[in-house]
Amino acid sequence: MDHNMSATPTGVIPTKSDWKIQDHPNANEKIPISLLIMDQSNKPIQSFDTVHEKKMHLFIVSKDLAYFSHIHPKYKGNGEFDFTTSFPAGGNYKLISEFTPKGGGDPSVENHWVQIEGDAAEGKPLVPDQKLTKVVDGKQVKLSFDQMMAGMTVHMNFTISDAKNHQPIKNLQPYLGAMGHAVAMSSDAEKYLHIHPMTTEGNGPTVTFMTIFPEKGIYKIWGQFQHDGKVFTVPFVIDISK
Repeated sequence: MDHNMSATPTGVIPTKSDWKIQDHPNANEKIPISLLIMDQSNKPIQSFDTVHEKKMHLFIVSKDLAYFSHIHPKYKGNGEFDFTTSFPAGGNYKLISEFTPKGGGDPSVENHWVQIEGDAAEGKPLVPDQKLTKVVDGKQVKLSFDQMMAGMTVHMNFTISDAKNHQPIKNLQPYLGAMGHAVAMSSDAEKYLHIHPMTTEGNGPTVTFMTIFPEKGIYKIWGQFQHDGKVFTVPFVIDISK
C-alpha cells in the first residue's frame, strides 16, 4: 500500500485532545489512560475511519528514545479512546496518537507527555549506528537508503534474511494491513514520521518505504514486520547530515 506520512499532509481535520491519567503513575504498574478527541469547537468527534485495521495507532517513546511501543486504544464512542499500559522505568514518555476523523484525507496527530515515577533507566546517548545491520529475533535486517538528505524524497529499504543461514526471507506476513510499518523520531522527540511501505511484488526479502525527513539531524527509526505469526521490531539510529 502506497502511503507517505511525511509529505505535506492533505485534508487533515484540525483536532484537540484531552488526556486523562492517574496522578503520580508508577513504573511497572498497569496504568489506565484515556483520551478524548474533539473538534476545534471542543465537541467530541463521533466517527473515525479504520486505517490499517485500527481506528487509532498510538506510539509511546521515552524521552531518550530507548523505549518504543506501538499499541491500539479501544474506541468507546463519543470521541473517547482508552487503553492500559505499563512503563518500564521512571522518566518522561511521549504518547503520540494517530487517527483519521471521518472525512479526513490524512491522519490527525495528538501527543502528550507523561512523567512516570520510579527509578530511571540508565541513560544512553543517541549515537548513529556505524553499521546499518541488526540481528533481532533470529532475523538479520539490513537498512539502506538511496540518499540521505533532509527535505528530499528518500527510499528506505529494509532487507530481511535468516540470521543463521543468511537465506533471504520471502514469506513475510502482512502486519496491520501492510508488509511493515516504520516510525522515525528526531533526537529531541519533536519530529515524528509514521511511514507505510510502497507497493512491492512478493513478501520480502526487501520492504521499501518512501519518506521525507523534514530537517537534518539524528533520527531513530523502528521498523516493524511480521514473520511466522510474530511481530518483530528492529531499531536503527541514523544521521541526516545534509
